[in-house]
Formats: sequence, structure tokens, C-alpha cells
Amino acid sequence: MRLGVISDTHGLLRPEVFDAFAEVDHILHAGDIGPLDLLTELEALAPVTAVYGNTDSGEVRHRLPRVATAELDGFDIVVTHGDQLGSPTPEALNAAFPDVQIIVYGHTHLPLLTIVDVVVTVMNPGSAGPRRFGRPPTVGILELEAGIPPRGRVLPLLNSRDD
Repeated sequence: MRLGVISDTHGLLRPEVFDAFAEVDHILHAGDIGPLDLLTELEALAPVTAVYGNTDSGEVRHRLPRVATAELDGFDIVVTHGDQLGSPTPEALNAAFPDVQIIVYGHTHLPLLTIVDVVVTVMNPGSAGPRRFGRPPTVGILELEAGIPPRGRVLPLLNSRDD
């Protein structure tokens, strides 16, 4: 199973996301979405599990949870924006969600893929929305296969316009 991982779109869904997620089976959006229409566009590619982030409107907060859980291909996954932890770290997220194998979060706009406590994969796909802090826009891919640890990578969204 291939997962597309995205966060911090802030209302901007770049065309390159559609190329990066062309063959995904499921999409995880870790908040700061912008208008809900953005999720509708992603759902044209694959089912979406999404949470709201600290900048999302009341409508988004009304429709989405702060934390979502999913079981995909035998892996227990949590998706959160992470702002409830202040400046989230992989270790703090693992302490907050000790019973899952995969944690996906956003908020920091810093792409990250790491292992915590030997068996927990933690991914922040970075920010796919408007450029902030001089960083290029990015998304993530996680590949799941029962019986082996998840494989992942962070992908820069090449050819993205400057904004």
C-alpha cells in the first residue's frame, strides 16, 4: 500500500501534488488545509484521512477531528497537526500516541522522516502550500507492506512556482 502524506497546504494545492500522488492508495493530510474543497480535489486521487490544524477555519474544525486514527495494511496510524504539543517533536508525539506504529504530523513546515523507540515511524511531510521560511514545498510517500517496517521518503515539489 502506498500512502501520500501532505500537510500545511494553507489553501494551495500545487499541480505537482497530483503527479507525486498519482499512484497512491490513500492520502493522509496533517492539517492547515485551507478550504474544504482542497480535500475534495485530493479525494479524486484516493481516499483521504485528514485533521484540522491551528489555522483552519471553524467549518474545517467542525467537519474534521484534531487527531485521526487509521488501520492501513496492518499498521496503526495516527494523524495530527501537532500544534497541541506546542513545537512537536518525534519523541513527544510518540509519548502522546504510544500505541501506534506510524505518526504523521505537520505544523513545523520542516520535512522529517525518522524512527523513534525502534519501531515507530514518524513523518512530517513539510509544507506543500505557500513557501515559508525559505523552504521548498514538499510532500511525503510511505510504502506499507505487512511484516516489514514502513518505507518512506520526502519529495520536493519540483517546478513549483514561487509564492
